[in-house]
Amino acid sequence: MANAHVAAIGTVAGRSGRKRQRRSLLPYGLILPTAVLLLVLMVVPVVIVIANSLFTQVVTRSGGRFAGVANYAAVLTDPGFWPATLNTAIFAGASVAVHLVMGLGFALLLNSPLIGRVTTAIFRTILILPWLFTAAVIAVLWRLILAPTGVVNYALENLGIIQEAIQWFGDPATALFAVTLMNIWSGYPFFMISLLAGLQGIPADLHEAARVDGANAWQRFWNVTIPQLMPIIVSMAVLDLLWTTQQFALIWLTTGGGPLGVTEMLSTFTYKLAFADYNLVQASASAVLVLLFSLVVAVFYVRQQRKAS
Repeated sequence: MANAHVAAIGTVAGRSGRKRQRRSLLPYGLILPTAVLLLVLMVVPVVIVIANSLFTQVVTRSGGRFAGVANYAAVLTDPGFWPATLNTAIFAGASVAVHLVMGLGFALLLNSPLIGRVTTAIFRTILILPWLFTAAVIAVLWRLILAPTGVVNYALENLGIIQEAIQWFGDPATALFAVTLMNIWSGYPFFMISLLAGLQGIPADLHEAARVDGANAWQRFWNVTIPQLMPIIVSMAVLDLLWTTQQFALIWLTTGGGPLGVTEMLSTFTYKLAFADYNLVQASASAVLVLLFSLVVAVFYVRQQRKAS
């Protein structure tokens, strides 16, 4: 009888132990599909690209000679690399700065109590439209807008600002400005939506206390609104910098890096190395260099997020 009782207790204990084990393994089982997907789609391709950048030819069964940093040296001494880096810096810096100003301006407009609900809803719908279009649609739209017979040239000619139509995407003097303007238009809603959410989360008591202390509208904006939005501003700026430096579709679909390389970005430079010159190992090295820059920015972003939390 005693042995049966002990056996029963052992059986119950075994079942409870298995249940606890299953419960402890459940979270890992839930994240396993995502982990496998990330491994296959992200980690493995990155490892392959890094491996290719260290050999004289693409790593296959036949293999290739180990090149060390020779491919990186070739990329860094390529006459097109540093101009592409400068163009990318100008393109990304201008885009992020104007995204921030436009996004904050439109967010303040939509958060203003002076605008009714219906008007706010209409403006929100109109202002978010650029973010809903695909890169192909945006490229086609802006090629039509900035065409020699497009609306921009028509308006400038009628205002007497220009005497003849400008080839916005075809003139080396205006091409970088044109693609930057296009990227600004397509990306500012990201800032607008994020900053609008931040504005709506600022306690009204802070503004009321500043008003009681005699602060005017500008002082309340600079000393209350901006400090409250600063974590969002920094996070959005870092993310936008990462995305903009890797912008490829808009550039490729409008100028292809031309004319005369004035809109050549690191993304198009790397693409041409791989699929125009068929130099896949140097293209891999260029991609790794871009990855290293992105990692530096990503580390800064993670540290900023930890401080904010």
